[in-house]
Amino acid sequence: MHVYLPIAEVSVNAFLLLGLGGMVGVLSGMFGVGGGFLMTPLLFFIGIPPAVAVATEANQIVASSFSGVLAHLKRRTVDLKMGTVLLIGGLIGAALGVQLFNTLKAMGQVDLLVKLSYVVFLGIIGALMFVESLNAIRKTRGGRAVPKRRKHGLVHKLPMKMKFRTSGLYISVIPPVLVGVFVGILAAIMGVGGGFIMVPAMIYLLGMPTKVVVGTSLFQIIFVTGFTTLLHATTNYTVDIVLAVLLLVGGVIGAQFGTMIGAKLKAEQLRILLAIMVLAVCGKLALDLLLQPTELYSLGAAGGH
Repeated sequence: MHVYLPIAEVSVNAFLLLGLGGMVGVLSGMFGVGGGFLMTPLLFFIGIPPAVAVATEANQIVASSFSGVLAHLKRRTVDLKMGTVLLIGGLIGAALGVQLFNTLKAMGQVDLLVKLSYVVFLGIIGALMFVESLNAIRKTRGGRAVPKRRKHGLVHKLPMKMKFRTSGLYISVIPPVLVGVFVGILAAIMGVGGGFIMVPAMIYLLGMPTKVVVGTSLFQIIFVTGFTTLLHATTNYTVDIVLAVLLLVGGVIGAQFGTMIGAKLKAEQLRILLAIMVLAVCGKLALDLLLQPTELYSLGAAGGH
């Protein structure tokens, strides 16, 4: 059953969109990521224009993340105080990101920027997460306990400290705000919740316990992506409501299953699975850019001389 997407100006199978939404919803519940890092490239692959995919996917992330965070709130694995600090930075970053997106769209360079951003960030984050997770699994299997992360790094020496009881931390609010700003910019430009950056940053930079990272990440993602969608809808007019609703329905259902699956897997296993998915998407995007350019250019003198 095909449906016509008025803003994207293409016809797509409705069941395909529901299935993609459900799959990404599962990832959201399992890993604490909005799933946009996977969904937005998948929308590129089925013919949705990048500008529409970015703006609309931010809308779908709100729903799947909200569904996932409800399950985590029931388990009391959400640090609301830390989530609020991250959110402040995220809103600032989202506003800056939409301004940059608008400027590049006017120049006709936004599609290339979005795809290149995915290749760079997914490649770096995926590789780092894969190596770290593999090392953690090897040490655990070898009978050695995974070493505790340093409790007193640069993060603990900065001013403006605040106590985060749920995470058991007493650190400066500066690093969480900066992480939030960076993730907000990515949300606006790449149509992602930023969980693939947020989750590693919360674990390795801020030193948060893994059990509260997923729920806290989802809490922040809800508001940042919601704000991003609002800005895109009112300035770019690139949010396709029909596309958003189909992805949203699949995402809400999938997030509930993802939360149940995630609760049964170990933290190291979750991280290595996420790393593999990130690298797979990065590889596909890189191949598309290198082997199959969507626009061909030729160099020649003006006027054909």
